Amino acid sequence: MFYMPAALPGMSVTEAGRLLATTNRILKTFPEVVSVYGKAGRANTATDPAPLEMFETVINLKPKDQWRPGMTTDGLIAEMDAALKFPGLANSWTMPIKARIDMLSTGIRTPVGVKVFGKDLETLERLAQAVEAAVRKVPGASSAYAERVAGGYYIDIDPRREQLARHGLSIDMLQEVIATALGGETVTTTVEGLERYAVSVRYARGLRDDPARLGSDVFVPTMNGPIPLGQLAEVKLTRGAPAIRTENALLAAYVYVDTREADLGAFVERAQRAVAAEVAFPQGYYATWSGQFENMERAKEKMKIVVPFTLALIFVLLYLNFGRLAETLIVMLSVPFALVGGVWLMWWLDYQMSVAVAVGFIALAGVAAETGVIMLIYLDQAWQEMRARCRAEGRVPGVAELHRAIMEGAVERVRPKMMTVVTIMAGLLPILWGSGTGSEVMSRIAAPMVGGMVSSTVLTLAVIPALYALVKRRELG
Repeated sequence: MFYMPAALPGMSVTEAGRLLATTNRILKTFPEVVSVYGKAGRANTATDPAPLEMFETVINLKPKDQWRPGMTTDGLIAEMDAALKFPGLANSWTMPIKARIDMLSTGIRTPVGVKVFGKDLETLERLAQAVEAAVRKVPGASSAYAERVAGGYYIDIDPRREQLARHGLSIDMLQEVIATALGGETVTTTVEGLERYAVSVRYARGLRDDPARLGSDVFVPTMNGPIPLGQLAEVKLTRGAPAIRTENALLAAYVYVDTREADLGAFVERAQRAVAAEVAFPQGYYATWSGQFENMERAKEKMKIVVPFTLALIFVLLYLNFGRLAETLIVMLSVPFALVGGVWLMWWLDYQMSVAVAVGFIALAGVAAETGVIMLIYLDQAWQEMRARCRAEGRVPGVAELHRAIMEGAVERVRPKMMTVVTIMAGLLPILWGSGTGSEVMSRIAAPMVGGMVSSTVLTLAVIPALYALVKRRELG
């Protein structure tokens, strides 16, 4: 699992290290955990612009058969979240690869995110905090955290030019002292075998950890001896933006919302109503909902095109196969009944609607149409043979002959239908009950097909023959 809490801006390196060690120590106490590795801030790379107050902790777990009896992933996350309640720390839980994909695609690392857009950072921060307060009260919200886009702290050192001129110093000389004493300067590199280490020189931590003492503890060398920095420059603590986000040519502030709700769409609807009722956006400011919800909405729009197109394609292929509208409609009207078993199994397994589930239902519709076509072919063959037999005997086939032909055709279809069902279910059951990487997605695809094959069997052996009988009886008059 991936534990990604966020704290308020202005956290020191010492406090970040202490808090990170504390969270790691607590996580390691759970019996399901093998190892914990946390990181505060960003790595030495431009591709990870994480602030110091954002932690990233990778939690390696034991195999599920070694967990406590009855323990689930959601239950484990709930216990960990309850054990890691710290003031000013907003927790969020996800998976390592999934978090990277979400952050690359939407910029939001939690299941739900709110992007507030506008032109002024202070107004954005106020609106983002109002959204945070509104969403936190929504049932199902585990945590909510609004970025403090104007809550960073900076030490401004403004040179006093007249004092520098009086002591014969230039601004470059002053900046060099500040850069070396506070920031550190690499003076050499030590070589130890194949290893290389840079050696930096700067003031000891005790001389630079208090901004209020920098003016008196940092000295600038001059021709007349060392002079305190406070006499040559004004040292003050100011607030500013720790990071500036821009999107769609506007400034942006993100609100991260973590939830364990399975129905993400229903949670977002409740959150949207809460924000609309409690937050008033000035003119030129607005909010959009992002994160996994954004991907879900995008997938939903695609499904509005894919599903009708799939059904239309099935209809066209059926019509090209039969050449008659009656048989085509029999199969098309029977497809929804084949989906009933998939819906019931989804309810029994407590699965929510997702893209994987939709893919499973689309595949089930194709299989149901295929088995329906084969059943109709058997029924047509039996009816044609019965009509030919009646003509050879010099009599007109009636309803009794029709029913007899349907019974013969349906009975002939029992064995191949059962072979089809057993083969498909034998291939899908290991996927449905399997565990491991990717099993969550594959089980959602397999579940509709496994449940649908049961109802499709009843449909093919009972419903289609009955519909076929109704259509043919009308043709007999």
